[in-house]
Amino acid sequence: MKLTIIGTGYVGLVSGACFAEMGNQVSCVDIDETKINNLKNGKLPIYEPGLDAIVQRNYAAGRLHFTNSLEVAMATSNIYFIAVGTPPGEDGSADLKYVLAVAQEIGSLMTDYAIVIDKSTVPVGTADLVSETIQKELDRRNLQIDFDVVSNPEFLKEGAAIDDFMKPDRVVIGTESERAKDMLRQLYAPFNRNHERTIFMGVRDAEMTKYAANSMLATKISFINEISNLCELMGVDVENVRRGIGSDGRIGFSFIYPGCGYGGSCFPKDVQALIRMAEDVDFKPEVLLSVENRNLQQKHWFSRHLATRFGADLTGLTFGVWGLAFKPGTDDMREAPAKTLLADLVSTGAKALIYDPIAMAVAEKELPAEWFESGLIRFAANQYEALHDVDALLLVTEWKPFRNPDLEAMRRSMRQKIIFDGRNQYEPDYIRSQGFEYFGVGRIL
Repeated sequence: MKLTIIGTGYVGLVSGACFAEMGNQVSCVDIDETKINNLKNGKLPIYEPGLDAIVQRNYAAGRLHFTNSLEVAMATSNIYFIAVGTPPGEDGSADLKYVLAVAQEIGSLMTDYAIVIDKSTVPVGTADLVSETIQKELDRRNLQIDFDVVSNPEFLKEGAAIDDFMKPDRVVIGTESERAKDMLRQLYAPFNRNHERTIFMGVRDAEMTKYAANSMLATKISFINEISNLCELMGVDVENVRRGIGSDGRIGFSFIYPGCGYGGSCFPKDVQALIRMAEDVDFKPEVLLSVENRNLQQKHWFSRHLATRFGADLTGLTFGVWGLAFKPGTDDMREAPAKTLLADLVSTGAKALIYDPIAMAVAEKELPAEWFESGLIRFAANQYEALHDVDALLLVTEWKPFRNPDLEAMRRSMRQKIIFDGRNQYEPDYIRSQGFEYFGVGRIL
């Protein structure tokens, strides 16, 4: 099939590459000329394991194309995926200006029946707005052309997006059109060879499903973090509690790992957007508000315990920070707990040596330049250089190289042998037996 993907960010590029991998002809469109030229030369705008190889392979095979012209792309297809950004507004609501701008351009260029698919995460009711925008353009052109607007939300985990797309848990498609159902059933057939994963539902149902899914996962994280705070105050090891409740099949182990808060491009934004949607219909979302508030507080876990151990004024102290990305397997620092931690350190006069296996270049762009210019924050070349003469290690992101480190090398480098484990990667008794002070989330025993 011939597809057009509008937007070459995380969702658009992964979707386009994976559809091409299954033999489809895919044109990826973006208004950023530099990005398009880079993609043609094999330089990707994001880090995602395995994606570069799929993009390069399918571009070389002639199945994956990159262009700045939506008109050129639309000339050869009638299935258009909208995968542009929906950044949060000041009130937390999703900003639809890019989605609706694409819809307007589609309406100005359409010449035959088309399926327009919202792949971006968009609020309930967006498909109606997209449809109205396209129809307004067709009316302006005095044309009567049939089209369907479909919601097909993505459920991709950064760091595992290729597997998630190629072997999905489910494919949610929101449409009432039998014509659209037939075409999309054919498009997704290669992803359903093992068993049927496609779930058809109403458009508004599909739009809500994405927000409900992410908010449910965020709720599990905030819940276990809430429990971890109680455990710290009551002399309980949260890891034993986690194993105890996770063994219950109704609860499970997924997303009940205590830590220093969630981040990224999805959970924070989607919880905030769903809160805003609720408030727009005069409903107070008590659970979601608590999920959001707990996460904001949890991102200050390090600063709370550093103050307890060292005092409120950290002037003269230096800390080694392992991990900057919001999770392993990505260079994404949006809403990352590391950003909150570094801001807290700077505000209390501390210095930090920071290291991340992938996200260093992103950190250089996203963190305030004055932090580096003042010498308060410095990059380290590797994880052990980040421990040179530091007063404590702060583990923020659970990258694999951090999970079983060289403790002897750490002892030689560190001024004070103290570990604050924001992801509970280490066994407290063993670490303490090796001469380190150890503080874990819900494990202050």
